[in-house]
Amino acid sequence: MSLSFAQDDADAIPLHVIEQAELPDWLASQPTHVSDWVASAGFTAGLGSALLVPGPTGKAEMALAGYGDAAQRARGRFHLASAAAKLPKGNYRLHGLPPEMAGQEALGWLLSAYAFERYKKQKPTQARLVAPKGVDATRLEIIAAGEALTRDLINTPACDMGPADLEAACGDLAKAHGARINVIRGEALLEQNFPMIHAVGRAAAQVPRLVDMRWGDAGPTLTLVGKGVCFDTGGLNLKPGASMGLMKKDMGGAATVLGLAHMIMGTGMNVQLRVLIPAVENAVSADAYRPGDILTARNGLTVEINNTDAEGRLVLGDALALGAEETPDLMISMATLTGAARVAVGPDLAPYFTDDNSTAMALESAAAQVADPVWRLPFHEPYEATIEPGIADLDNAPKGGFAGAITAALFLRRFAEGTPYTHFDIYGWNPTAAPARPKGGVGMGARALLAALPDILGK
Repeated sequence: MSLSFAQDDADAIPLHVIEQAELPDWLASQPTHVSDWVASAGFTAGLGSALLVPGPTGKAEMALAGYGDAAQRARGRFHLASAAAKLPKGNYRLHGLPPEMAGQEALGWLLSAYAFERYKKQKPTQARLVAPKGVDATRLEIIAAGEALTRDLINTPACDMGPADLEAACGDLAKAHGARINVIRGEALLEQNFPMIHAVGRAAAQVPRLVDMRWGDAGPTLTLVGKGVCFDTGGLNLKPGASMGLMKKDMGGAATVLGLAHMIMGTGMNVQLRVLIPAVENAVSADAYRPGDILTARNGLTVEINNTDAEGRLVLGDALALGAEETPDLMISMATLTGAARVAVGPDLAPYFTDDNSTAMALESAAAQVADPVWRLPFHEPYEATIEPGIADLDNAPKGGFAGAITAALFLRRFAEGTPYTHFDIYGWNPTAAPARPKGGVGMGARALLAALPDILGK
């Protein structure tokens, strides 16, 4: 698996990107043996199609990639990745691609080479791309590596990605970038006032922990908080089997934060970065926390537990409270938090919440540029009452079933008070294979954030 660009050389095969409407004119400009071969192969330049064209000696003279039409392209992204998957091993040099699409398509080509091969050999794309002129090849390779890290972490089952393994992944990332790391484990969480992280994770075989990583000594302060629930049984409110099958991905927020952190550090962004990962497993044992329990969070708020399966907001609450104590210029949480978010926008959009309109504008502009779609949902103030149970300050699972993503975001915002705050409620999983996005773990919102952060933090 090579998520890097090929070196340009004389043997690189020219790859012509052709829209359907342009195919007749392009063929008219080619030698007869090329136009005859294309016609006999039935190549119509349909979106994602590919064709290798031999020269007089039988050696590949060129390749063609169909680019369809604008209406077809609007219904997806990373279209050249489909063509890349159909081409044989070799190095390819692009011709005819609109310059404004070069960065997006080049990244998609890199990501098409991703395969999760920890347990079984796969067949990723073997065709390698020469970096198109005008793109920042090094930056795209860093982004691809960050996305691959996210995917690997999510795809790894809980037997090999428990809290200790997630901590180790954080340590590896810190070592790679010269970051500083501190970890609080087990009973020390109670001693240092992280009661909700401890409560959620204390029933598991691997003790709960909070990973605190720092990098950078200059620039605006940025804190990323990622939900690291390595497996979620639902606790005593046990999930049905059908709902538990994908719960290895419940640390997708942490995985996406770590991928984004790699991108930030690898590109040398001018920020003081802090990454907080509460890493737990929500398990069942005699020591499991219970429905009806009332926990006192790090910031002093009391929380009534009405469903032990609403655990992500609890571990995030303590981590957000810690992050808010330093009043960073921006704090962002990412979590596979609610099914309600999936019902609202499906698996392909990353919904987010912010009170700041300029942050939203920067995110949406960046998302469109880097093909990483996001969608704003509201911190709707009138729903605040639904998370106030009366017996405690907050309810972790308000009854009624309405606006679950919003009430969860409002709950989290209580722990980030005094700090500019944005929350992402992501899915972290691609249920159906798509160009450059195989079925399985996937990053959501990280590339949009990477592109938007300079504008957001530069205010």
